[in-house]
This record gives sequence, C-alpha cells and structure tokens, in this order.
Amino acid sequence: MIGLNSLDFTQAVTSQWEGDRGRDGRPIVPDTILERMKKVTIEEAWGVIGEKGYNYQFAADWQILHPERTLVGRAVTGVYVPTRPDLEKAIEAEGGANGCIGGQNSWIIDTLEPHDVIVIDLFGKVKFGTFAGDNLGNSIYAKTGTGMVIDGGIRDLQRLYEIPMATYIRGVDPTAIADVTLLGINVPVRIGLEATCVPGDIVLGTREGVIFIPPHLAEKVVIESEETRMRDAWGHQQLREGNYTPGEIDRDWSPDMIANFEAWRTKQPQD
Repeated sequence: MIGLNSLDFTQAVTSQWEGDRGRDGRPIVPDTILERMKKVTIEEAWGVIGEKGYNYQFAADWQILHPERTLVGRAVTGVYVPTRPDLEKAIEAEGGANGCIGGQNSWIIDTLEPHDVIVIDLFGKVKFGTFAGDNLGNSIYAKTGTGMVIDGGIRDLQRLYEIPMATYIRGVDPTAIADVTLLGINVPVRIGLEATCVPGDIVLGTREGVIFIPPHLAEKVVIESEETRMRDAWGHQQLREGNYTPGEIDRDWSPDMIANFEAWRTKQPQD
C-alpha cells in the first residue's frame, strides 16, 4: 500500500510538471488553462496525449448527471477495496492519527479545494458502493464548484440532481456505502477497465466520457485545440463560400491557402 497520502510519490509520478504544487504535492495547473480547457473536445485532448504515449486515459459508458455541463478540474483521487477486518482496523487507526473525521468518504472530501475534481475508484460497485448522497454531494460542489467522477454508485439521486454539477457514475442505489475500505488518497487509480488517473491530472468530462490529461501536457492540449478550432472556422467558411473544395480543405493546405488563412486569422477578435 502506498498509504493514505504520499506526497513524495505524487511528486515522483508527476516529475515532468515544472509549475506550482499544492500542499499535497499535486501539480497546480493554472486556472486560466482550466478555463480554456472547457472548450476542448475529447478527441482533441486524445490527439495530444496519445501522441505522447498516454493511451489509457479515457473512460466511457457512464451514467451522467447534467451532461450539458463540461467537467474540468484537477484530480483528487481515492481508491477503495473490498473490506477485511484487519485492513479496516489499520486504516481507521491511520486516519485517526491524521485527524480524519467521520466516514472514510468524508476524509477525501475534506481535502478538496476550488477547481478540484474528486475521482473515486470503487471498482464499479453500486449496491453498497454509493460514495455520495445529497449531503456529501452538496459538500463536494461547495468546495470545488466542479463535479465528481465515481467509478461506483451514488444515492439520493433525486436530491443530487438538484445540484448543478457534472457527475459521472456507474449507477444508483438506495443503500449506503458499506463493506469497502479506503486504501489511499491521492494515489494513482484505475477508472473503468483501462484508464489511469494520477493526482493532479486535469479531468475533462463531456457527453462522450472522461479523459485524464497529464498536467505537463495540459497547456499543449488547449493550445492545439484552439489552433484546430481556428483552422476549422476558416475552413468551414471557405466551404460555405465556395472558395475551396472539400478535397482541398480536408488535406494539407497549399502555400496559397496557408497565406489566406494567416491573413484571415489576423483579423479575428482575440479572446
């Protein structure tokens, strides 16, 4: 076990990040990048990180509350395992020694800060795997202003739905969380069958699913997304006006096309 919280390990895993870090060692990707990330598509993000070898970052097949909202924030992770008495006793003792109060799900929520996204590995458990109801859901939203990714269940759906946050879950059940033990906070977790999330990853959630972007690649993702949107806007305009054929637009552009695009770009308003 890595432990309930391992600052040194988080820093080691995210050693390619050269910017600021929080007290827990997580990379702090600037809020300005998070805001720009809200316009990025899953495919645009995948194109950048996949090129760098991050091929296991996307998780799909969610039940999504408020799919019209885009989820963006810095990952705070938690991982659970099926409980056993000796492990549960040791974890409770360690939590008490670290000043943790209440249920183990509250321990993770207590660490949240603005623009965080809680990412929980509950190994897909729904019955007795309900990480949050309306009380904890309200706390999560009040602390972060974002949403949550729960590879498990929730309860109190009717009340939780009243909270305007993007929520990704595997299912709903009236049971309370039971028979699971929190193994670690801010440790790498597996979400779904083949996605890995590391503390400080940028979580991007859309109607398609959730992708976890390594922090050192976040700025590159938004820059390339913005370039793609600019090129698409010009290309679509040229097609509507009949200046170029689809075959010309949908391939490497000629020098004349590039020159025309750059001239058009200079006239566009800046965000």
